Amino acid sequence: MFREITPEQAGISSRRVLEFFQTLERYHFCTHSVIMARGTDIFAEGYYAPFHRDFKHRMYSVSKSFVAVAIGLAAEDGLLSLDDKFITFFPEYVNGQTDEKLRSMTIRDMLVMETGLTDHVYWFASGTEDRGEVYFRKPAKRVPGTTWEYDSPGSFMLGMIVEKLTGKPFLEYLKERFLLAGGFSADAYCLQCPGGYSFGDSGVMCTARDLLVFARFVMDGGVIDGVRYMNEEFLREATKKQVSNDHDGMVAYDSYGYGYQIWKAPNDGFAFVGMGDQFAICDREKDFIFIINSDNQGHAPATRALLYHVLYESIVKHLGECLPEDDAARSQLEAHIRGLSLFSLRGNPTSAYVPQIHGRTFVFEENPMGVRWMRFDLDGDKGVLTYENTQGVKKLPFGFGHNEFAKFPQEGYSDLTATIPEPGHRYDCAVSADWPEERKLRIKVQIIDKYFGNLSMEFGFKGDEVGVYMQKNAEAFLEEYQGYMSGRAQDGEGGCEK
Repeated sequence: MFREITPEQAGISSRRVLEFFQTLERYHFCTHSVIMARGTDIFAEGYYAPFHRDFKHRMYSVSKSFVAVAIGLAAEDGLLSLDDKFITFFPEYVNGQTDEKLRSMTIRDMLVMETGLTDHVYWFASGTEDRGEVYFRKPAKRVPGTTWEYDSPGSFMLGMIVEKLTGKPFLEYLKERFLLAGGFSADAYCLQCPGGYSFGDSGVMCTARDLLVFARFVMDGGVIDGVRYMNEEFLREATKKQVSNDHDGMVAYDSYGYGYQIWKAPNDGFAFVGMGDQFAICDREKDFIFIINSDNQGHAPATRALLYHVLYESIVKHLGECLPEDDAARSQLEAHIRGLSLFSLRGNPTSAYVPQIHGRTFVFEENPMGVRWMRFDLDGDKGVLTYENTQGVKKLPFGFGHNEFAKFPQEGYSDLTATIPEPGHRYDCAVSADWPEERKLRIKVQIIDKYFGNLSMEFGFKGDEVGVYMQKNAEAFLEEYQGYMSGRAQDGEGGCEK
């Protein structure tokens, strides 16, 4: 479906594309992949090692846009109407339900996120074996169809409706109907929620190119290689401004309006948007699609505003007619892309304080992380943090100025089914370190698995004392690594380790 061309053939300078990549790196974006395409021509594509073209990346809330298209197909198949009452699809949950606001809510209200619920139960901690039931635990407080408010659980419920009506996972439904015809990965999948339904608001696992296939399908109004697979009208409505989501009149990347589980973008474009900075930004004016996968959790207000600004100012506004080839600039861009690697801390790789902490054990007062003791073993450009918490003794390798790749030592996090602990299961991670001050060590952990998250650890040393601050940015895991603790060096090598 796609061919590869040079930036100049696409109507933009290779130098501008290179500057875009360099800008993301200069601002320390934790980027995993980038694709730029005009029509069905890809003119820039890069993967930050260890990520690669075939990696099935968690798309987070981009998943909602897949669900919306599945709803459109179900409507086209006569399985539902957008004006159907939402509650009619869940008789198992609404016996005796007298909430009139909830009863009046339609599928269309759900699609545009003008739902009735404002105070959701935090389902990750709800202790349920059936996520669908959680949506009905609290009464509606808004009049449906009146005001916009982000409703992620509502998107899950829409996916649940599709799966009830089709008898299959919504992503399989989409693959059978058109995605595979466009070159979408046959082994792409969606994580599940308790109860057996797909994690439709957050769990799609596919490649960056798969996301490009989906975005191109929507941009082309349901056509792939000249063959129509879906009614154009629904996709046209899905990508137009159905409701205003700009409550205060401020200009922001996300204030252009909202369609059917799809965000509006500049130039009457649209975007699929996911936590951590997963984006498919589609500009109809220039027939341009931008794909990016990242994990910038914890920094979204800054990274998203900057990303939109740089993309539109440096790339979109300059897309034009074919340019003369610039072999030198293109070679420089290609070399840069070949050398892309995942962000790592790049401050001072060593400190005069190293001899004072190497091999020493620090014992901690009672703390929120449940850490009893830890030891630093430092060897040139590498190190190992050994510690004991409530699970036992853990080891975390890290690199100075580069990432060390390992399994994060905490066990029992979710795998294919969200919130369900998997005994012994551990996530892949990348860990780097530096010395921002002579007596301050910093370690950054990036979880790079089915679930993404990041963890910052800062260790400040003063004589025999140490103060530790940990801050995690991850959805419903790494909870054991958040807070402050105080400790003191204990004489004797490894004196606490059993």
